[in-house]
Amino acid sequence: MQTPTRILSLTARMILQVRPAARTFLQGWKERARRIPDPELRRQALASIEAKTFHCEGGSLCGLTAGHFCREAIEFIVAYQTISDYLDNLCDRSTSQDPEDFRALHEAMLHALTPEAPLAAYYRFRPERNDGGYLDELVRTCQMILGGLPEYHRVAPFIRELAGLYVDLQVHKHVRPDEREERLKKWFDGLRPGLPEMAWYEFAACAGSTLGIFCMVSLLFGKQDAAPAVERIRRAYFPWVQGLHILLDYLIDQEEDRREGDLNFCSYYENHERLTQRLGHFYRRAQAGVADLPDAKFHHLLISGLLSLYLSDHKVSGQKTVRAVAKKLLALGGAETFFFYLQCRMYRRLP
Repeated sequence: MQTPTRILSLTARMILQVRPAARTFLQGWKERARRIPDPELRRQALASIEAKTFHCEGGSLCGLTAGHFCREAIEFIVAYQTISDYLDNLCDRSTSQDPEDFRALHEAMLHALTPEAPLAAYYRFRPERNDGGYLDELVRTCQMILGGLPEYHRVAPFIRELAGLYVDLQVHKHVRPDEREERLKKWFDGLRPGLPEMAWYEFAACAGSTLGIFCMVSLLFGKQDAAPAVERIRRAYFPWVQGLHILLDYLIDQEEDRREGDLNFCSYYENHERLTQRLGHFYRRAQAGVADLPDAKFHHLLISGLLSLYLSDHKVSGQKTVRAVAKKLLALGGAETFFFYLQCRMYRRLP
């Protein structure tokens, strides 16, 4: 159980330490994006930063587990999340809906986690596009930071495993609407034997988060023999913490996704009672899974923060069903989560 003092302390560190560092690094990438020669790539790069700043800020909270190396961890998190958000924009706005194109673009996310990997022609299916080296610089930044971590090579397979699932998801979910569900189900069926009981759309949500990667990398800064703990984080964050993260994201985006005709994993639940039940299950399994981790209190608070951050979004108030789900989830989280929820509402008002 987290105390209000601990929540206030984390909120203060978010405002005074994490947010300024994340925004400084984001501003650097924003200035770099403005120099992209191709107008469409430039527009998508800038839009991905401006509309999804909270992705980098939220992910950067994981950097607090790096201790004195928090700023270095945040630099990696911002660069990697910027790659993710930029490529997501490119795939969302693609007219080709070509899975090979999407996989080529997302090679950048795998290379960014492989310090020795050479860069590739990520735009090879759209050779008319020229980003002036923007994506390459993001990849190199991640490689440089990870290459300086002595233990990274020992745990890289766990980190790249989660990245591989993320890449597969991005490929399958961005193809033609009449193909994506079948592809996602087939993908899930091939991996089902090694998974807890869940639906295909829940598994897809579990694959769509970068939080596990950020927590594993952050633990490597300034720590000796971190490999065993990193493996435990991998098991704790995938599937439960990551699944909760992305299902909450889809929960609040339901109306917007219906309007735009976009895929939304929460729409597959038969009713909002079942949706509430499963989100509650993910929340409880996530909290249980992090109990034995190093910095367990931080991870417990991070999970409560996921509920608080997403349920304090302005999108919730405009959707009757989502409001009902949010009320039940906040009650499940208890007094500490509700207190955190109030802190998040204040945080969202910051300029």
